[in-house]
Amino acid sequence: MIAVRKIEDFHHPTLKEVFKNDFKIGVALNLDQISDKEPQALALTEKHFNSIVPENILKWEAVNPAPDKYNFEPVDRFVAFGEKNNMQIIGHALVWHHQTPEWVFLDESQNLVDRETLLRRLREYISRVVGRYKGRIHGWDVVNEAIDDNGQMRKSKWLEIVGEDYIPMAFEYTRAVDPAAKLYYNDYSLYLPAKRDSVVRLMKDLQSKGIRIDGIGMQGHFGLDYPEKIEDIEASILAFAELGVAVMITELDVNVLPLPDNQRGADISLNFELQDGFNPYSDGLPDAMQKKLAERYAEFFRIFRKHRDKLSRVTIWGIRDCQSWLNHWPIRGRTNYPLLFNDEYQPKPAFNAIINIGQNKKSD
Repeated sequence: MIAVRKIEDFHHPTLKEVFKNDFKIGVALNLDQISDKEPQALALTEKHFNSIVPENILKWEAVNPAPDKYNFEPVDRFVAFGEKNNMQIIGHALVWHHQTPEWVFLDESQNLVDRETLLRRLREYISRVVGRYKGRIHGWDVVNEAIDDNGQMRKSKWLEIVGEDYIPMAFEYTRAVDPAAKLYYNDYSLYLPAKRDSVVRLMKDLQSKGIRIDGIGMQGHFGLDYPEKIEDIEASILAFAELGVAVMITELDVNVLPLPDNQRGADISLNFELQDGFNPYSDGLPDAMQKKLAERYAEFFRIFRKHRDKLSRVTIWGIRDCQSWLNHWPIRGRTNYPLLFNDEYQPKPAFNAIINIGQNKKSD
């Protein structure tokens, strides 16, 4: 048996300690971790993080894969872990165009259902799921990725069948079940001006109708070379804060691999064939690239700390590199290094760079 170094042996300050006066530090947990198959990951989570979000176990297809079939066991374990460690617990995600089972949108003849049927199914799902964790899950990503990068409404079955008001309906249904929970809109590439402006218009429209939105989650699926201007992230933080809502950096990771066709963001439907030159670090990330990754994380966290009065949380999208979704997006089977801990649960230079930002109060 390979000896595993205890997490307690790491002579490092913790992420949650160095940012305790700034914002919460969160992490996404997967099924194996919640199922106690990775005690090292849970130890790291307890040590460094004070907020948790489930990566996939609380998406519709995992919870309710067929009519009248629910699987709450992994979510129950996730919530119990968070409660045991006095963590902020976030639910992700109630309404999304992806990872929603096809039966939700179809009738017995496999035709699209009508508006009333789909809204009834949405209301019943939210009632069942949010109701089960009322008072225990503190915040929900109610609607996820409803806007395209060009600022237009995403062409989804939700939009096709219900229309644009599926968004306020989802928030109203959730608020009715758990009035105390914080409710969020979550999306990627919100540093893009067209997308930023569209989300601002959407939030203002909802606010004008009396729909309360508590926060906006800016997914941090960034790269070494994008966004090209760090000021675009800053502009979005400021624009969303002006709406009077909390702003969070969610799903943070940094892609170190080349992307085909200048793809950016996190459109999970993209899938390209592996070509020469697109998996350059299969044998390990060179020291020079580790340094670039660390510098990039430091650049982001300088902005986050600068605006700590507006940010309530920064959440890293996973514990260790080998389990990141970026190993399979937008090309399957690559080896990526986007997170703060390596495959052996050891902190990377990027981790140390973030710690340094948290400790260096003079950088404000």
